[in-house]
Amino acid sequence: MQDGNRLALVFPGQGSQSVGMLAELAARTPIIERSFAEASHGAELDLWQLASSGPPEDLGRTELTQPVMLAADVAVYRAWREAGGAVPAALAGHSLGEYAALVVAGVLELADAAKLVRTRGRLMQAAVPEGAGAMAAILGCDDLALIEQSCRDAAQGEVLVPANFNAPGQTVIAGHLGALERALVLLAERGVRKSVRLPVSVPAHTPLMRDAAQALAAQMDTLTWHTPVIEIIHNVDVASHHEPQAIRAALVAQLSEPVRWTESVAELVRRGCTRIGECGPGKALTGMVKRCAPEVDARSLSSAADFDAALAAWR
Repeated sequence: MQDGNRLALVFPGQGSQSVGMLAELAARTPIIERSFAEASHGAELDLWQLASSGPPEDLGRTELTQPVMLAADVAVYRAWREAGGAVPAALAGHSLGEYAALVVAGVLELADAAKLVRTRGRLMQAAVPEGAGAMAAILGCDDLALIEQSCRDAAQGEVLVPANFNAPGQTVIAGHLGALERALVLLAERGVRKSVRLPVSVPAHTPLMRDAAQALAAQMDTLTWHTPVIEIIHNVDVASHHEPQAIRAALVAQLSEPVRWTESVAELVRRGCTRIGECGPGKALTGMVKRCAPEVDARSLSSAADFDAALAAWR
């Protein structure tokens, strides 16, 4: 890859999963299923069977979604490298996707990471009673101060905060269901034209996850961590860390603090990355990157056609 065309790879998190994902790539490269098998050993679950056949309600369970998505993200990266794709100059992952970045950067073994994120999902599910939490995407509103004030006005003693700053005009809020419903009414009254309730009940990246985060920290202490060999831009502080202790601290904080994705993309661009590839199923991050940095060549690697096109374009 020529100088001035630095590549970053990014990894999607929960929400990009679908039954049958990566079937095209798996049909032509065994490394996809091999990666799933490695992750399955750590998660103590047949992740490829779940990804291939579902059922959808199981694939959508946070405890199971997280190791499946981790395996998928890492598998696409390994297929990319096996096919001759360039080594990235930097990495970032959206929420759960940050764990895939850690595996790719050599910080954690895939089996250990799969075990950890299954525990992460279980702790998140247990942190808030079923039906008590909610998340919603606020679309077409660039006024972050308005969104934050509406969350404060609607809270009324409950928790409601911005959870994901995904892109200009795309912010996710999360917290207690009642507070969220009040906020959506307030936002509509204040001129916000579109909001979408997300099909999840776990209010990730909010203070409601603090106990889960501390329990996760204890699990992290049982694993072996290494210094990353590729720079990772972390969600919580839009910085890269090299000491394992600092990396663990960033992951613990990430669970109860917002995902700063817009700033993370800007940081990749600031570091000279003009090409950003999405390693994993779907195209959610590709769309966000294009909104955050229209000048960047952003591509999904999830389908065989897109994968091949990126390989050809980024030689």
